[in-house]
Amino acid sequence: MPTEAAKSGSLTLARGCSWMQDNSMGYDTTSNRKLRQGPLHSVFSTTPAVVSSVQDLYEFICSGPLIEKTGLTPEMVAESIDRWLECGLYLCRLFQLNELNLTVPQKARIYHYYIPVFFWCEDQISHHRSMFKDGEDIPPLVIGFSAPQGCGKTTLVFALDYLFRCTGRKSASATISIDDFYLTAEDQAKLREANPSNALLEFRGNAGSHDLQFSIETLTDLMKLTKEGLKMKLPRYDKSAYGGRGDRADPSTWPEVEGPLTVVLFEGWMLGFKPLPVEVVKAADPQLVAVNKNLQAYYDAWDKFIKAWVVIKIKDPSCVYEWRLQAEVAMREEGKPGMSDEEVMDFVSRYLPAYHAYLPTLYSEGPNGSDPEHLLVVEIDEKRNPILGN
Repeated sequence: MPTEAAKSGSLTLARGCSWMQDNSMGYDTTSNRKLRQGPLHSVFSTTPAVVSSVQDLYEFICSGPLIEKTGLTPEMVAESIDRWLECGLYLCRLFQLNELNLTVPQKARIYHYYIPVFFWCEDQISHHRSMFKDGEDIPPLVIGFSAPQGCGKTTLVFALDYLFRCTGRKSASATISIDDFYLTAEDQAKLREANPSNALLEFRGNAGSHDLQFSIETLTDLMKLTKEGLKMKLPRYDKSAYGGRGDRADPSTWPEVEGPLTVVLFEGWMLGFKPLPVEVVKAADPQLVAVNKNLQAYYDAWDKFIKAWVVIKIKDPSCVYEWRLQAEVAMREEGKPGMSDEEVMDFVSRYLPAYHAYLPTLYSEGPNGSDPEHLLVVEIDEKRNPILGN
């Protein structure tokens, strides 16, 4: 349960800008928003090290595949160009990139993906808060991020959380993953013993391998962080434990979050999956029947808390193997124990039946209980960059 605590100071970063003022075509934001000749520039201090004019950056932003999807227009981008510059600088610092020398892929990831999604989340928060009267306790908005493993959802959430902290108070946001609700290694072993012939329930991953009561308790407590001084610890899962099979991390290592919270960023590979008719899941894999039955309890444990959704859409689930392999290699390079290439292949194979069964419905109907007005679908390519999709 949340407890009283002294409120810590807010996170602050130095502000600045690397783009120089330039004279070029811009948008007149005061007269019918028609094009006019004139400068489009940042009001931040500038340096002689010019890597791109503000106008060039503006045009690059407007060419992104998410502009229309996130409800932005060229006029809105022009009016808020300083915010784009500020957020871009924060992200460069977060990922230790040289803002004076961004590659095109780095520039696209920041200005075509992370920042547009951040602004969309801000709009969702504004709508959520407008539903409450003055003086009422406002629970944080829970935004769900549903995306296959390895496609970059955790990095996206990491970037969004950082932007919320840089542009607001330190504890304005919190992050949680469905991974954090996996059964302990001991309880996973019991699940495996109870389902000896079902490879899909042998290890963590599919519906049935999560502590749903623990999920409900954690999410319920997060919703109560509406006042200053309230705090709680967020559970975390250690994927490197037991040779990469994983276990819940020691509570002493769990991060602490303080109220009042504005948003909770909740991510997971199977968020929003809906139970399907038995014949459908049996056609994908007979072992999936038990998983499908377990899935019936997940709406009350997870999805009902989520009021806005970001769905990251992929064309081919087979990409998951390569992405997961990259993640394990990175883990091993950091000195953490991880799975071998063969173990990764075996591990991912236990998820693929669920992807093939549930992703078509997720993409065609949206997550379980979602509102189309509060749903953003981001289609990505094999390099994890957003593309123009349906």
